[in-house]
Amino acid sequence: MDLLLAYLLIGVGLAMMAGELFFPTGGVMFLLAVITIAAGVVMTFFYGDTPTGVATVIGVFVTVPAVCYLGASFWPRTRWGRALVQPGDDATLAAMPVNLELEALRGRFGRALSDLRPAGAVDFDGRRIDVMTEGLMVPEGAWVKCIDVRAGRVLVRRVDPPKLNDLETNDLGT
Repeated sequence: MDLLLAYLLIGVGLAMMAGELFFPTGGVMFLLAVITIAAGVVMTFFYGDTPTGVATVIGVFVTVPAVCYLGASFWPRTRWGRALVQPGDDATLAAMPVNLELEALRGRFGRALSDLRPAGAVDFDGRRIDVMTEGLMVPEGAWVKCIDVRAGRVLVRRVDPPKLNDLETNDLGT
């Protein structure tokens, strides 16, 4: 009967741990769950033998993360989860007109209008764009290539002067 009470305490503690995700109590329920689980584990050592206590500890170390994982996977479907988790934030940021415009610069060549230390301005097809390098200084007038656009920032790398057929607008000689 005493071992049954110990396992009942562990079960109640696991339920309270999962309940903390659905009923936010500021960590009070989680603290009570940890105390309850610990009391159940101690009771298995006290009323049972050592192998029973060790098996219980191993079971708790497997079950607690599983319960937390399952609770966290269902949490966004709760009322509080839906209020706090906004789906699709990354898609909204990437679809902003400014970011779409900057994404078009990826792979394009330009000339540094100022020293890039590591930030500065670059001319891309007659448009002045604020950019950042990968950390290296690039002198004014050097050719650069847009290698990435991250969070609205254009990342460039210094390159050798491109051949005219490498440029997308090949109307410089005509």
